[in-house]
Amino acid sequence: MEWVERLNQSMDYIEEHLTGEIDYEQLGRIACCSTYHYQRMFTYMAGITLAEYIRRRKMSLAAVDLQGGDARIIDIAEKYGYRSPTAFNRAFQSFHGIAPSSVKDEGVSVKSFSPIVFTIAVKGATEMNYRIETKEAFRIIGVSAPLDREIESNFMVVPKMWQEASANGTIQKLAGMMDTPPMGLLGISVCNEEEQWKYFIAVSSTKTGGGFEEYTVPASTWAIFSGTGTNQSIQELERRIITEWLPASGYEYANAPDIEVYLNPDPQNAQYEVWIPVTKKKA
Repeated sequence: MEWVERLNQSMDYIEEHLTGEIDYEQLGRIACCSTYHYQRMFTYMAGITLAEYIRRRKMSLAAVDLQGGDARIIDIAEKYGYRSPTAFNRAFQSFHGIAPSSVKDEGVSVKSFSPIVFTIAVKGATEMNYRIETKEAFRIIGVSAPLDREIESNFMVVPKMWQEASANGTIQKLAGMMDTPPMGLLGISVCNEEEQWKYFIAVSSTKTGGGFEEYTVPASTWAIFSGTGTNQSIQELERRIITEWLPASGYEYANAPDIEVYLNPDPQNAQYEVWIPVTKKKA
C-alpha cells in the first residue's frame, strides 16, 4: 500500500500547487522514482496523461471561480498559469465546450473534474510471465531523438522515428551490426535526471561505423516480461506491468532506461520483451 500512498501524496502536492508551479521532479521525488517513470505510472494508472489531468483540474476550478465572482477572465487565466487570455480561452473551451465569457449565461452547463484518489483494485487473475535478471553495462549503437520532459509531447516522436528508420534502411543496417546480447532490435528510453532525455532505436554491438550514435546502458537489475502480438499489445503489457505487477511486486523503479527488445520486429506478429529497471523496496 505504501506505493499507492506515495501516489496519493503526489496528488495532494498537485492540488496545493494548481495556482502555482507544479514541479514534475518533485512529484517524482514524492513517489520515489524519476520524473519519466512517474509520468508513465500516472498515465497507466489514471488513463490520462499527467499534463491533461492538471489541465482538467485547472479548468474545473476556473469555471467555479468564474461562476462565483466578478473576477475578470484575464485574472483567472493568470491565476491558473496561463500567460495569455487566448491560451486560457482555448483550454477552457476544449474542456467545457463553451467560452469562459459564457459561463454565467442562464442554462449553460460546465464540467466538473474531481481530484484523483488511487486505490488498488483486485481483478480476475491473468498470468504474467517474468524473470528478474541483473546485467552488466552494455554498449548500444543506433539513432536517437530528443524527448520532451512532458511525455505527452512525445507521443508522435517515437512512432515517426520507427517509420523513418524502417523506410530509410536504418533498421536493416542496425540488424547487421548486432553481435551482443540482448539479441534484438531495441527501443530504449533514456530519461534520467542527469542527461537530456532521448529515445534510441538501436542494437547491442561492439562494432563501429555507419554514422550511428553510441550509448552505454548502465548495469542494472531488470524485471523482464515476454509477449507477442501487435504494437498495441506491447502497450497493454506495459500498462499491466505498471498497474498490476509493480504495486505488489516488492520492487520499485530504479534509475535506468526502459527497454523494449523486439526479437521479431514484424509489427503485426511481434515477439518482444519489456525490460523494467527495478530495485528492491527498502524495508
